[in-house]
Amino acid sequence: MATTVRRTVLTLPAGPLGPENPLPALRPLDETHVVDERDRAALPRDMARQIGFQPLSTVLPARILDGYGRERTPTALDAIVIENDRLRATVLPGLGGRVHSLHHKPTGRELLYRNPVLQPADFALNGAWFSGGIEWNIGATGHTALSCAPLHAARVPAPDGGEMVRLWEWERLRDLPFQVDLWLPEDSDFLHVGVRIRNPHEHTAPVYWWSNIAVPEGERTRVLAPADEAWHFGYERTLTRVPVPVSGSVDRTYPLRGEFPADYFYEVPDGARRWIASLDEDGHGLVQTSTDLLRGRKLFLWGSGAGGRRWQEWLTEPGTVGYAEIQAGLARTQLEHVPLEPGAEFSWLESYGPLSADPLTVHGEDWAAARAETEQRLAEVLPRADVEAAHAAWRPFADTEPGESLATGSGWGALEVRRGKYELPGTPFADSTLGEQQQPWLELLDQGTFPEPRRAVPPGPSMVSPHWRDMLETAPAEPLTEYHLGVAQWHAGDRAQAVRSWERGLVLAPSRWPLLRCLAVAAEEGRQRDRAADLYGEAFDDLCAERRDEDQAWTAVAAALGREALEALLTAGRPAAARSVWAALPPAIRQRGRFRLLEARLLIAEDDRAAARAVFDEGFEVEDLREGAQILDDVWAGITDEPLPDRYNFRMRPER
Repeated sequence: MATTVRRTVLTLPAGPLGPENPLPALRPLDETHVVDERDRAALPRDMARQIGFQPLSTVLPARILDGYGRERTPTALDAIVIENDRLRATVLPGLGGRVHSLHHKPTGRELLYRNPVLQPADFALNGAWFSGGIEWNIGATGHTALSCAPLHAARVPAPDGGEMVRLWEWERLRDLPFQVDLWLPEDSDFLHVGVRIRNPHEHTAPVYWWSNIAVPEGERTRVLAPADEAWHFGYERTLTRVPVPVSGSVDRTYPLRGEFPADYFYEVPDGARRWIASLDEDGHGLVQTSTDLLRGRKLFLWGSGAGGRRWQEWLTEPGTVGYAEIQAGLARTQLEHVPLEPGAEFSWLESYGPLSADPLTVHGEDWAAARAETEQRLAEVLPRADVEAAHAAWRPFADTEPGESLATGSGWGALEVRRGKYELPGTPFADSTLGEQQQPWLELLDQGTFPEPRRAVPPGPSMVSPHWRDMLETAPAEPLTEYHLGVAQWHAGDRAQAVRSWERGLVLAPSRWPLLRCLAVAAEEGRQRDRAADLYGEAFDDLCAERRDEDQAWTAVAAALGREALEALLTAGRPAAARSVWAALPPAIRQRGRFRLLEARLLIAEDDRAAARAVFDEGFEVEDLREGAQILDDVWAGITDEPLPDRYNFRMRPER
């Protein structure tokens, strides 16, 4: 059959994604993938330089997604299927363009780990993320803020005369447009993926990209890459060079042989072909290869320890096969960001497909022979020159204007194109995609004023890049304008000026709580715990006088601000004030897992450890438990010296 592209609907048990958190993300990233500055001196100079190149301190202007749940119901998801006689790829354009499945027809094998459920969890830069398939990570160290966001998608002509699927969006953390072209040539066993990132600005931009492939794990599944060394990064936040495959007497190329979760960034020699493969006990599995620009290769493993297995259950459901991740990126490690010059672009081509190799050699003790066998089999089914030729053939088609629309992304790209008057062949951001969230910013752009709301509503998203900040500074100084200006100034690192803007806005603001909350965060970041507690208490009281609990947006504000206020009051040693906030929360919010944990903390502060223990004994699930978080261990340790129950054990590093 010729290659076909069609729309379909995929139904999965899914946890609800919930609303965006309406509070601007002013705080530093709660990010586990950080190397202490003192440790950088021992790293290669180029790696240390790229680790220190414009790291993010917040995820502004993106909003946090933390309103999801764990009660799954059958949910219809829009999907795109790309298919020929050999392969069938299923793509979810509404969820970051994730490739949910890559099915090899002749063998009947699923090449990816295909998650049987869609369960949001707190792994993305801005919160909600889910496991499985192939994801396209752009922005900054971690899972992209687009993990659960819609992308634009359309049909485009393919180099072989057939059709491709183009995915594209405007990545807002770095203010860059990108595209992913999925091309499955007729009779091919390999899905080609052409990627392009453009910098339309007049300044150098930091770029991050890692293609993340979930593959089934097994006792005899081995990950192979062309390297004898790797950079190991564990959740102790240290980056160290280790030998491959054996480190610490354990062969780390078998994901289940390590105890704790860890990253292994392979040191692929210059000039070597870029590839990584995951092969099972019979030598069958998936291989990913690319043109040389995509230089990095990585294995992430959950390990065999109790914490890693608990995370696997958390992300899917008990009784299903676990997974590991094999990845490919622009740099050697995921802690680095690569400079992209003004007006320039990065482009490369990746290929994904089945691979079979001699299992005795693949699983033998001779690592060099195992690698050579795998690379030889790859050369037989997809020569390196063919990948280069496919990239050269695809490149002229990257500018082709899309045809039939298959999905619609956000309106933020259209807003930026309208402001900057950018010409971006191949990735149109049409005015028709502009929506409610972009309307106030269109008015600022066209009329020079930011509109005040006609009724009390939570503020919409802020824009923080320099050109929007300049427009806010010259707009009339209304309270909402001062609020957004302060957010933009905070993002730029001008925190004193941000505080002044928020304080000016308070004078005439009909709704004071958004500005008070921003000032509370500023006080916390300045280690003024008592002032932060005062401001949070005042902000929450003001919100309670204004909120409408039957409205989803107001419920989201009450949960977000209530949580922050409780944490600040407990930190300041004010359990009585925290109890007042707790009592004012809607009952449905108090029943959420995050708030049950806060209740236990409040009871400990009130010196009622028996009641706090009862909260744990009754059972709860913190829906938005952050990757690498130790909060469950810490609260439990404040109650008892007994071992942490298994259901709460999410440890990703040895006990301290």
